[in-house]
Amino acid sequence: MIDRQPRPARPAARRLALAVLLAVVALSVLYVVLPAVAGLEQTWSRVAEGNGWWLIGAGAFEVLSFLSYVIAFHGVFGAGATPVGWRVSYRITMAGVVATRLLATAGAGGIALTVWALDRLGMERREIASRISVFLVLLYGLYMAALVGGGVGLGGGLLPGPAPFGLTVVPALFGAAVITAALTAALLSTDLDAAISRFRTSSGRAARWEGAVGTASATIAVGVRGAISLTATRSPAVLGALGWWVFDIGVLLACLRAFGGDPEISVVFMAYFVGMLANTLPVPGGIGAVDGGMIGALIGFGVDGGLAIVAVLSYRLFAFWLPVLPGAIAYVQLLRERPASG
Repeated sequence: MIDRQPRPARPAARRLALAVLLAVVALSVLYVVLPAVAGLEQTWSRVAEGNGWWLIGAGAFEVLSFLSYVIAFHGVFGAGATPVGWRVSYRITMAGVVATRLLATAGAGGIALTVWALDRLGMERREIASRISVFLVLLYGLYMAALVGGGVGLGGGLLPGPAPFGLTVVPALFGAAVITAALTAALLSTDLDAAISRFRTSSGRAARWEGAVGTASATIAVGVRGAISLTATRSPAVLGALGWWVFDIGVLLACLRAFGGDPEISVVFMAYFVGMLANTLPVPGGIGAVDGGMIGALIGFGVDGGLAIVAVLSYRLFAFWLPVLPGAIAYVQLLRERPASG
């Protein structure tokens, strides 16, 4: 009698193949169709004519951005019951880059890979959830603060540059709303263990929804309190998180300078963060969405359309492709790590 084993499910492989296909299509649109539609058929020749020193500087800024990311990660995960060393911190962050490029939606791919890697190290699920919450709140708390600060600064005339309402006041209000919601969660939410316990013991659709919301709120609260604690103790994680954003903005600024642009730094700063809002869309690596958001924001601030397109496409070459090879190597190294026994 033939022993019929169930065939292994292939949803993960199909999602990966679909993500790669979408990435290829999006890149084709970005680097072939978009320049043609915009009347920039000579985009690639214009890229070749960019100032080499500024482009080298852009590459250096991208390297510094990812080094800062590793510092931030180690600052959050380097202590506790299951500390993560510098080597593993580097591997997880760089491998997460590849996962984020293929499975986007606000970095969901990178988060999933981080959970998997930390679980293999033997870290308890509750500690994983708590530390990832702290890490994300630290990173995106700075992001929301930047939307508020940049929007108010430009909208109120405190910073130099034009101030379109939709690109300054609206993002500032959005950032303020997110910050307010997170702080409210930190003030009102109960203990995370209690919330998880209620969720597990709840029955009925309404009760489970209530339990899920309570657990999410408690998790955010843990992240907010942890991020505030790291800031109060002047943890290197805070400088790392700040460096992650600042140096990446430096890449965009250097690309603009490389092609003769000279917009105000405050304008580049705000256009960058407004464009990054599109990273929440389920597009691999944010390809197309982030690019279009940044290009549109720069044009909205008065930057020449041709300059905006060639600068943002060059920025994305550094931001998207530069980390891919070391990220793939780091992923293979993580696979070879021996899982914790347990």
